[in-house]
Amino acid sequence: VFSSVLSLLDMSVFKDQFDLEDLIQELKKNISALSFGPLQSNGHIFVQGPFPAIKLLKDSLLLKAKSLSEKDKREENKLHQKSKRRLQQQRLSMDTSNSIPDADGGKQVVVLDTDIYHYMQHFFFKKLLANYDIVISNVIDGEITRVYLRNARSRSGAGQVLRVKEEIENQSVKLHNSLRKERIYFEGRMGDEKQKYKQACETVKSHYPAVLIIPYDTHIDIIGNSSLIFEFTREVRR
Repeated sequence: VFSSVLSLLDMSVFKDQFDLEDLIQELKKNISALSFGPLQSNGHIFVQGPFPAIKLLKDSLLLKAKSLSEKDKREENKLHQKSKRRLQQQRLSMDTSNSIPDADGGKQVVVLDTDIYHYMQHFFFKKLLANYDIVISNVIDGEITRVYLRNARSRSGAGQVLRVKEEIENQSVKLHNSLRKERIYFEGRMGDEKQKYKQACETVKSHYPAVLIIPYDTHIDIIGNSSLIFEFTREVRR
């Protein structure tokens, strides 16, 4: 598990279709977990952040590149104007929906590793939200989960959203450095044996309150501190 990844992007491939500064600002708003360096004259830029966020950035840029390559060359000038308008519309949309619609941040989005999200949802969110009038929703996409934050009341306490966002980001960084995952596979095991493993996990868990168990049809994920899940898994197998 990598707590941070440094990547060098070559954004020059987009310079004929996008204003690069505008494109980078869009990426910053959409993937807030990343830190962007200054844009160099040759279109290169350094980006640093958690691996899942870097992966999301890669996928986002590949989609943009693919969409451009599929356009007919005769429409390049037309595409140039449409892309600029689309970026402006996206910025306005984010200002009124997923990002910061007003001065004190009425809505925000945080990108998390899905395992980290499950752990935080189980052990962290309930305690956090007890102190704030905030509603949390999510969209899980494989290894990446987007967490959307908004006020429960549209006209009160908008500044709380930013505070909650910061707490979630700070907590996720700590968890990236400490959490590990073990997986017990069910391949080749019959239904009764699968059930025994699930029951064993529930029994052992009473001695490991900081360990999260996520059962699936094909396996069981065990998430927690590295030393704890090693002992946990050994007891379950025994």
